[in-house]
Amino acid sequence: MAIKSFQGARKSQSGNSSKVEAFKVSDYMTRNLITFKPEQTVEEVIQKLIQHKISGGPVVNDKNELIGIISEGDCIKQISDSRYYNMPFEHNKIEAHMAKNVETIDGDLNIFDAANKFIESKRRRFPIVENGKLVGQISQKDILKAAMNLKGQNWK
Repeated sequence: MAIKSFQGARKSQSGNSSKVEAFKVSDYMTRNLITFKPEQTVEEVIQKLIQHKISGGPVVNDKNELIGIISEGDCIKQISDSRYYNMPFEHNKIEAHMAKNVETIDGDLNIFDAANKFIESKRRRFPIVENGKLVGQISQKDILKAAMNLKGQNWK
């Protein structure tokens, strides 16, 4: 279900009705991603999350194929479990703690439909995969930025 403008078509300065371009996920997704490898430790991931001020990221293999997502929540759970079981977490590999069943999103999807998908799924980010390879990621913040760039335009 897409969000529609209630204002109707607007006229351009030349008097012709302006053509509204499609606002695609690929226009606003992040392409230069901080990625993780399954053999990295939870401690390494925590350090990267803090250093880059991100809340998670995709986990890829050597062929840049998406195999999972690791988040702050996954790391916090590991910290909590390690305390409960009195076992250090420094050497635990993220492969055992990442989310493996990852939902992706199509780069050609309209950003308003993507916003709806965020609402329905309660996810913070969606990876974009093309031909089996990770090409980008769209986050809720990217959708907000897109909305601010587009404000005042006729959204279709």
